[in-house]
Formats: sequence, structure tokens, C-alpha cells
Amino acid sequence: MTSKAGILAVDVGGTGLKCAVIDDHGTMISERERVDTPHPCPPQALLDAYAGLAAKHPAFDRISIGFPGVVRNGKVLTAPNLGTELWEGFALADAMAARLGAPARLINDAEMQGYGIISGTGLEMVLTLGTGAGTALFRDGELMPHMELAHHPVHDNLTYDEYLGVAAYEKHGKQHWNHHVQRVIELLYVLLHYDHLYLGGGNAKHVEIDLPANVSLADNDAGLTGGAALWRQR
Repeated sequence: MTSKAGILAVDVGGTGLKCAVIDDHGTMISERERVDTPHPCPPQALLDAYAGLAAKHPAFDRISIGFPGVVRNGKVLTAPNLGTELWEGFALADAMAARLGAPARLINDAEMQGYGIISGTGLEMVLTLGTGAGTALFRDGELMPHMELAHHPVHDNLTYDEYLGVAAYEKHGKQHWNHHVQRVIELLYVLLHYDHLYLGGGNAKHVEIDLPANVSLADNDAGLTGGAALWRQR
């Protein structure tokens, strides 16, 4: 690898697997590549998919991985949209590093997206709307401990995943799903009194409600560009 090699940013989703090469500031050097997430998606299938995607990209000498679940110390603890029984305890950072030939760091996908969005001032929250729902919380640019709100009850014993995820969108339709989004925006403010809430993820494009001044839609590419921060946070 040359000194101009970038970071391969990997955004693992329950519906799509995406990646791009970014520079140290998070600017995309290459076009984003995407393939559908295989189902089932055991670790080997995911590694095979990213080996194919990485081959299409320019040089990289580091890897940043955003994963949809609880992760810690380079390992997956939960993978609700990919199958926790397939993933629990899997050392994804080490496995991706070995497969693609570059050191890798692993973080929750909503947190990686947050790094690509936040201003770094005040209490900022990210809510991703995709296959499920993900959250990340930052205070003055510093990542706070991960809260797995996706699997916490929010309404009539439904979890955030069930209330906001793609299955809810398909079952209830856009208008009713938007009411769910509005309700969650209000609940999260009561819970946290965030200074700003960012709505990201693939289904944020379907949000059609009037948003409060401290809530905004985020660029979905932040799920990749935020990967630069993983190599600054040490």
C-alpha cells in the first residue's frame, strides 16, 4: 500500500452491504458499491461478499466496519437482523482484516453514521431508519455508551425495531409509519432532551412530517464517511 491509500468503509445492513474508500477526513475517494445482503447471512457469506466488493476499489490500508448490532472489542454480541445465533461472539474485525489484508476496526453502524453527521457540540443523537432502528448518542463529539433501544419496548409491547423498521413501513404504509416516526421523535426528546436529532438510514427518505427545528434528515452516505473517525479515536 502507498501512503495515499485510503480507508475501506464498510456499512453492513440487513438489506444491503455497502462500501467505499474514503480519506482520513471522510471524503469519498471511490464510488459507493452495494450488493443485497444474502439471507441467511453467516459470517463467511458476509466476508465473501466484501471480498468481492473490495476488489473493485482503489488501494486501502485500513478498514472501518459499521455493524447492525451490539459490538465490543472487535466482536459481535448481537445481530438481530442477520441472526444472532450465527454471529454471537464472532471476531469480525480480525476476520475482515485477515480476509482483506488490512487492519480493521468495528463499531455499531448507527454510531459510525453519527461520526459522519454530528457537529460536535451539545447532546446529539442519531436514529437510523432501515431494516430495523438504530441509535447513537454523542456529547460534545464524544461517543456515549451504546444503548440498544432497538429492542426496548416503545408502544404496545412493540420494540423500536418493530415500530419503525421496514416491516412496519410495509405493513402500515407511509402515512401511518410517519406517525410512528413523529411519536418516537417526541419520546426520545422526553427521554434525553437532545440538542439535535438526526434521522438517517435508507428509509429516512420516506419521512414526510414537519420536523422540529432540532431534528433533521441526514445524508445516508454518512454510514460510510463516518468510518474515518474510527482511526482518529485512539
